[in-house]
Amino acid sequence: MSYTDYIWDLGGTLLDNYQTSATAFQEVLLEDFGINVAYDAVYDALRVSTEFAVSQFAAGLPDFTTIYKKREAQTLTKPVLFPDAERVLATIVQNGHRNFMISHRNDQVLEILETAGIAAYFTEVVTSSNGFARKPSPDSIHYLLDKYAPEQPVMIGDRDIDILAGQNAGIETIYFAPENQETVKATHHVTQLLDILDL
Repeated sequence: MSYTDYIWDLGGTLLDNYQTSATAFQEVLLEDFGINVAYDAVYDALRVSTEFAVSQFAAGLPDFTTIYKKREAQTLTKPVLFPDAERVLATIVQNGHRNFMISHRNDQVLEILETAGIAAYFTEVVTSSNGFARKPSPDSIHYLLDKYAPEQPVMIGDRDIDILAGQNAGIETIYFAPENQETVKATHHVTQLLDILDL
């Protein structure tokens, strides 16, 4: 392990939420607005970002985002982690290193981490409640760097905005793509979380 401090994204990186989020998105479109969109199209759009998916399929629909977020939140009461997520987090801590998290979600993130049984592995969790600009802005990463002065930090995420945020903050990056999605220019690429321990 060459890194001392691991800055994680949540959804799509530790939390396998795209399937449930896509289902919730598709259900709201159909049940509340009578619009039928293919699941795969919604899934692919959500991997880019929620805002992108809304712009593609729900632009101009009144209160869509509010309804969708409420439906999605219900699915997150039973969070599903990617394989070996807890093992990787625990190993990092056991080796005397630290985990951090930066999420665009509100403080529901803290409940998700508790329910998933991994909250204790994080030194600090940054949520939308902290008020920082969204990734790819490096502001939230700079906050952690300034506060904790990590020796060798790395940003880990599953989307280009995670990698860009790390690059904009001047730190190394790990792109996690279990399904071999499009190549993003990161320092490292892994297809399973366990590979991170070998970097």
